[in-house]
Amino acid sequence: MTTNWGDLRVSDAHVHFFSHGFFRLLAEQRAGLTVESIGPALGWQMPPEDAGALADRWVEELDRHGVSKAALIASLPGDGASVSAAVGKHPSRFLGYYMVDPLKADASRIAGVPCLFPAMHRYSMADARVDSFLEALPGKTVFVHCGVLSVGVRKKLGLASPFDMRYSNPLDLHAVALKHAGLRFVVPHFGAGYWREALMLADMCPNVYLDTSSSNGWMKYEGLSLPVVLRRALDVAGPSRLLFGTDSSFFPRGWNRAVFDAQQAALVEVGVSRETAAAIFSGNLEGLL
Repeated sequence: MTTNWGDLRVSDAHVHFFSHGFFRLLAEQRAGLTVESIGPALGWQMPPEDAGALADRWVEELDRHGVSKAALIASLPGDGASVSAAVGKHPSRFLGYYMVDPLKADASRIAGVPCLFPAMHRYSMADARVDSFLEALPGKTVFVHCGVLSVGVRKKLGLASPFDMRYSNPLDLHAVALKHAGLRFVVPHFGAGYWREALMLADMCPNVYLDTSSSNGWMKYEGLSLPVVLRRALDVAGPSRLLFGTDSSFFPRGWNRAVFDAQQAALVEVGVSRETAAAIFSGNLEGLL
């Protein structure tokens, strides 16, 4: 992709793969809700039933923007097969991330990167069952959502979101990351409102990475700007532990170019080198996985 630093590889560390299976699982959560009714309610295009066809569309979308790779997130437990199908069809373009509740009996059956949402599934990262789950992981990378958790699609569809932010603090990861030093933990959205805590965690644990995804609306809580956030993250975590992401998810919007443009402009303002930009926009993610 052509950037302010010339041609750079760009790989997105945070794309939600909103498959037909994802919407079917959502529809099952409220009487009278169907996949067919969800599209008009959201103003979105519903994906084809074939996950491979949706994967093809994402490849076309990434090609249109010059994006090399994307980490696709199965955004509900039980929809892992959709992401597996996409990764299987385009292994050079996609990385598989899978939402999982580690307290469930089948949690350890994940083939790719597990995505943990403690506030959503209401558990502490200090729970002994989470520790057992981490001990049994076949891979080396774990995604852990911390901070504010607001799922807009649930609100628009009238679905309850009984999340518990008591389990959202990035510092809950401190002892876990120290104990599991062989694992790499990715905290998205700069901690999504727990900015100070995310920085403290990254400072104390060299196996903690921060992803830059979303519009980062949490900055309003701190009165921060994106250049300030990126500059301080670079000072604390360093250029090798920041992963560019957009939080893209649905069509017809597709890949959220506006997020890339905002982050590129902020990094230009910070004055990062071509080497640092290359690491953030692709090198760190591809090296991590």
